[in-house]
Amino acid sequence: MSEKHISRAQQLIPAIDLKVISQGAEAIVFQTKTHPYSSHPYLKNHSQFIIKYRPPKPYRHSKIDAQITKTRTAGEAKFMYKLSKLGIACPALISCDLNNGIIWMENLGIDLPNGNVSSVKNWLWYLENEGREDDCTSDTVKEVCYKVGQLIGRLHLADMIHGDLTTSNLILTGSQDLWEPALIDFGLSSFSGLAEDKAVDLYVLERSVTSTHSVFAKLYNSWLLDGYESAHSLKEYKKFGKAKHTETIKRLEEVRLRGRKRSMLG
Repeated sequence: MSEKHISRAQQLIPAIDLKVISQGAEAIVFQTKTHPYSSHPYLKNHSQFIIKYRPPKPYRHSKIDAQITKTRTAGEAKFMYKLSKLGIACPALISCDLNNGIIWMENLGIDLPNGNVSSVKNWLWYLENEGREDDCTSDTVKEVCYKVGQLIGRLHLADMIHGDLTTSNLILTGSQDLWEPALIDFGLSSFSGLAEDKAVDLYVLERSVTSTHSVFAKLYNSWLLDGYESAHSLKEYKKFGKAKHTETIKRLEEVRLRGRKRSMLG
């Protein structure tokens, strides 16, 4: 992303403090202390907010680009709203400007002792870099992985697909005594009841854990899948939860096999 895009964001949101915290091919993510329409924001214990901005893509025709930006921004906002209605942990949607590709939301990030934001990735890296194996395989880590699995299970039982499930897109809220995971970044999200799509979602997370936390990946992934299965056993899903879980895990095995074949073929 160029300085031109950052300057345009500042023009679209004038007189607002903006700090770039991440940049990707699709969007720029800013942090701000300013609430869009209140000087006394009501959101629980948060004085910082997140603004996600999709800049224009010069390689697309301007009218097509504007429509794509509007559709994707609306889709992401709709996905976040539905998650909130279902009680699935994610940032609260505050405001959005569909035409300019802007979503204003709650900031769930908490700083870890090393100064990094508390994504699952950064937290596990922090524990791993401390060099104490007992911390990495502790009951706290097991509980967090289990809760992450439950969170994804509830997402899939609502026929919602994240599309980019990585440990970077899972944020830990609360405190080190009682971490609670939440989902972020729904730019590739979609709605689907297909076991194949849910299995691919799980496979992406599994590969993310394996590539970024390789030493303990097998353990972490087993705890994640335990939590995923437990979500399907919850009272409200008992009529169909077990069957859906069985179908998704069966497809996951097939997706893994395809992935291994691709790796062998290069």
